[in-house]
Amino acid sequence: MKRLLLPLLLLLVLLAGPCASARAAIEEAVFAGGCFWCLEHDLEHLPGVLDAESGYSGGKLANPTYQQVSAGGTGHQEAVRVRFDSAKISYPTLLRAFWRNVDPLDGGGQFCDRGSSYRPVIFPIGQQQLDQARSSLKAASRELGRPATAIKVQIKPFERFWPAEGYHQNYAETNAVKYRYYRWACGRDRRLDAVWGSRARQSRNWVAAPTQKT
Repeated sequence: MKRLLLPLLLLLVLLAGPCASARAAIEEAVFAGGCFWCLEHDLEHLPGVLDAESGYSGGKLANPTYQQVSAGGTGHQEAVRVRFDSAKISYPTLLRAFWRNVDPLDGGGQFCDRGSSYRPVIFPIGQQQLDQARSSLKAASRELGRPATAIKVQIKPFERFWPAEGYHQNYAETNAVKYRYYRWACGRDRRLDAVWGSRARQSRNWVAAPTQKT
């Protein structure tokens, strides 16, 4: 009996090994960067990203609704939860894509959307993400040629993500015409180009700015 069990156990270990490794490579990241329709769309198509989901994070109110968050006072920001394969895309690469899809000089909202629910925030999950987020802030500061005090992206430890209502999910695909008009009217891409230049909406490696602006 033991002779039969040993090969069977070995086979189970071999079969489970790759699956366990694949599961271990799947991680999550949470970002807030203004309208979650836009940030979801900007991040979900990156190679290695499995999916992106719109929702709310940063506040204390349980099960917040869109009306409650947009009215203010809940402490939540419109946020996006990204599930990604860390064997194909790293968290620092996601961070670069996030930075170049937001206006890091604006802490009062993003683009045409104003108020604390639209402010840009990184929500690190665990110490490693926290360290990498802090490093990314310094790198963004150098690339923009701005002092760190001019950078208005907050870094807040992750606590909870609440998925948004169903009609907000994949809005760029399910309401393509309305989405494109909103994005254009809000001036999101014009401002990104003004801030980041040719690296707007990109996840390429950081570069240092040639001169420091005041």
